[in-house]
Amino acid sequence: MVDTHTHSHANTPCSPQDAETFLTEAEQLVAEKGQKLTKIRRKVLRLLLESNEPAKAYDLLAKLDGEGAAKPPTVYRALDFLQEMGLAHKIESLNAYVACGHASHAHSAVFMICDACGSAEEIHATETSQAIANETLAAGFTISNAVIEARGICRKCPA
Repeated sequence: MVDTHTHSHANTPCSPQDAETFLTEAEQLVAEKGQKLTKIRRKVLRLLLESNEPAKAYDLLAKLDGEGAAKPPTVYRALDFLQEMGLAHKIESLNAYVACGHASHAHSAVFMICDACGSAEEIHATETSQAIANETLAAGFTISNAVIEARGICRKCPA
């Protein structure tokens, strides 16, 4: 999969910008890993891409418009799959999910969550991720996944 984002500095927004292009890239990535982006998985990913804020599983379920026999386990399995493939992240404190535009490489998820509007933006905090990896390795711990959440007020909301 080709990384369509350019990084002029370490803190670059990681949200995919064009849904159709990203869905095509996601299908390629999943196929390269010997998996399939099923109709439900694709629809859940599209809903994440179209959401203006982190999406809860039950909100996604309500928007599936009768796709198959969609029940909560179906949505959770799709979300688990998307996370395993690096196409989505879970924001633990919100119990909600967002699409990730950097599935082509492993990275720690760093989120800025706005207390005023509820938006969440992922940044590509390379130095932060490296510092955490170094410090945990020095403590004899190997990270398999890290999600960092910073709360405050976003640039679109008045301070």
